[in-house]
Amino acid sequence: MHRSYLNENPDSGLEHNERLEFLGDAVLELVITEHLYKEHPDKPEGELTNWRASLVNAKMLMTVAEELGFNEFLLLSRGEAKELGKARQYILANTFEAFVGALYLDSGYDSCDAFISECLLPRLPEIISKKLYKDAKSHFQEEAQERVSITPSYRVVKEWGPDHQKKFTVGVFLGSEKVAEGDGSSKQEAEEEAAKAALAAKQWE
Repeated sequence: MHRSYLNENPDSGLEHNERLEFLGDAVLELVITEHLYKEHPDKPEGELTNWRASLVNAKMLMTVAEELGFNEFLLLSRGEAKELGKARQYILANTFEAFVGALYLDSGYDSCDAFISECLLPRLPEIISKKLYKDAKSHFQEEAQERVSITPSYRVVKEWGPDHQKKFTVGVFLGSEKVAEGDGSSKQEAEEEAAKAALAAKQWE
């Protein structure tokens, strides 16, 4: 149950799932951390931290929650139910954490370990092989410096929309060459999207 549902149904007699999210987040981190620690004894802390972050970030948890059909079980306000963009992605990621929290309370740590091992940990090899644990800006900068000895630069080429809903288009440049553009609701988000597009454009992925 999302908090927004309670606003419209205050007499439902149920609680929203944020406390379960809090618990599930901790259980999820511990399960992932334990597996990485045991299965990769030769890897340093920094690398393991990056791998863990790639497994427990909102985009990954949202993807897994969607595949598991969690969307069908969400209780949302009418307004939230119509929202299918980024806000729904975060709700789904939080729902995954809440489910892990509930599973822990009902069935204990071993059940959570088995569940996470089945639906989340198998994604690690792809994360490692495709270097998805690196954010796109860092990845593009490393590739650019290694391949062409240039540090990328980013410039806003367009911004639009009202102040409370600004959108930005950012271009990423190698010297005077504009490699790609990206859009976002913040400059940082647009830069990240531009870097992803640049990696694809240069086929440096």
